[in-house]
Amino acid sequence: MKAPDQIRAALSEAARRLGAPNAEIVLERPKDPGHGDLATNLALTLAKTLKAKPRDAAQRLLESLDLPAGVVRKTEIAGPGFINFFLAEQALTAVIPAVLAGAAAYGRSTGGAQAPVNVEFVSANPTGPLHVGHGRQAALGDVIAELLNWTGWKVSREFYYNDAGGQIERLTASVLARLKGQAPPEDGYHGDYIREVAEAYGSRARPSGLPAPDEVRRFAVEYLRKEQDGDLQAFGVTFDTYFLESSLYGRGQVDETLKQLQAAGHTYRQDGALWLKTTDFGDDKDRVLVRSAEKGGEPTYFVPDVAYHVDKWKRGYHRAINIQGADHHSTVTRVRVGLQALDMGIPKVYPEYVLHQMVTVMKGGEELKVSKRAGSYVTLRDLLDEVGRDAVRYFFLMRKSDSHFVFDVDLAKRQTEENPVYYVQMAHARISGIFRVAGREPERVTPDGVDLTVLTQPDEVELLKDLAEFPVVVQGAAEALEPHRIPAYLEGLARASHAWYHKYRVLGEPEEAARLALARAVRQVLANGLRLLGITAPDRM
Repeated sequence: MKAPDQIRAALSEAARRLGAPNAEIVLERPKDPGHGDLATNLALTLAKTLKAKPRDAAQRLLESLDLPAGVVRKTEIAGPGFINFFLAEQALTAVIPAVLAGAAAYGRSTGGAQAPVNVEFVSANPTGPLHVGHGRQAALGDVIAELLNWTGWKVSREFYYNDAGGQIERLTASVLARLKGQAPPEDGYHGDYIREVAEAYGSRARPSGLPAPDEVRRFAVEYLRKEQDGDLQAFGVTFDTYFLESSLYGRGQVDETLKQLQAAGHTYRQDGALWLKTTDFGDDKDRVLVRSAEKGGEPTYFVPDVAYHVDKWKRGYHRAINIQGADHHSTVTRVRVGLQALDMGIPKVYPEYVLHQMVTVMKGGEELKVSKRAGSYVTLRDLLDEVGRDAVRYFFLMRKSDSHFVFDVDLAKRQTEENPVYYVQMAHARISGIFRVAGREPERVTPDGVDLTVLTQPDEVELLKDLAEFPVVVQGAAEALEPHRIPAYLEGLARASHAWYHKYRVLGEPEEAARLALARAVRQVLANGLRLLGITAPDRM
């Protein structure tokens, strides 16, 4: 058991002895190393339960604490009642054998118990190339899925194709217009890619005469789906399931959902339309289920959205996560309320949502707004061609999803320490260089028989703490569905690694064996973090 786990277990047992059996134990790494290696606020949270002042509660916890020898060299009570732990050297250096034994699996855990979870993301309409907002969503969804996979969940990545409805009709009308040598309708799609679709359709051998709209629709959707798939593959993103909206209609699931909503007794008719009393479930207004005959008499998007999530639930995904743009904010309430109205026992917070803000692309100090092919927006492919997959993925992931992101093309192409992805990858390459100079394969360096307690320099101690923190960061990022925590961690580890690399010699020193083991552990964790993000870990740069 690692030192943090031993301390956490001992604190839990001490709290139980003092009459708080269900205490939540939080251990954090203090920002100031002078405050110890780990700290807890447990005494502050238990003060009321123990009917004691926080510092007195901290003292009682320490008096009840039973830790194995060799884990902690010193404890202290600080401030209003924090307990600081200073780890023994052996406990600090124990992370190196743990990293090297875990290798590519270091940082993984099994808490998810292989329970199924569905992660739906991108889900772009097949009406044009993917734009940079789709790219941000693709990176977020892919890494959220990978974080869940790393923490023991059985993950299925899903793409929901909106291949039915008004946008597909506008796509069809736009391609038909180009086939006739005309401009697309005003509310249609005007990018050059529409001309490409029309030319590809026209190049096929087919009967003479006017093209059939249904045939054009099928061809255009298939053509653009393939293009989107190609962009996603170039971005390193693949899916386990592609779900077609049209299948919900084909299997009668939309009609069935509509009947169930009516049978549940939460609907009413007004102004010729069928409404759902979503205000009964906390919505700010009731929602239209079926438009009036004057407006076409068709179900609104509300109904297939609910039907789709019923389908997920019935497929066994009792945990589902949707990654969508912030413009879908109203969808969160609408879908959840619709599922509640069905009285199927689906939890109120099903599905979970991660909403992300849009992306502004800057180059040369100016905002880029258009693409040669798409016409009105910058495409994901434009960005990939400009700066490469690693930089695009890293940049999309390094900020919290709910923050607006400015993608600086010039910074992403810069091969300097200002560029965060270059900075992290360079740390891996530099450490790899140590082994090239030594003429040693990293995998052949082991801690067996090595005195690791000679790693006492402050920069080495910080590296050891960083390495021990990686599994905690991965777990926290997975639980919070916040991929940006991984780049933040990697930049910190890279910073410590660069500082150590510049300050200390490895080869030919008395500490050589221990420092090689440390270098291999740092290299391994940098590689694990980069690969978790879907980014390469180069040995040379």
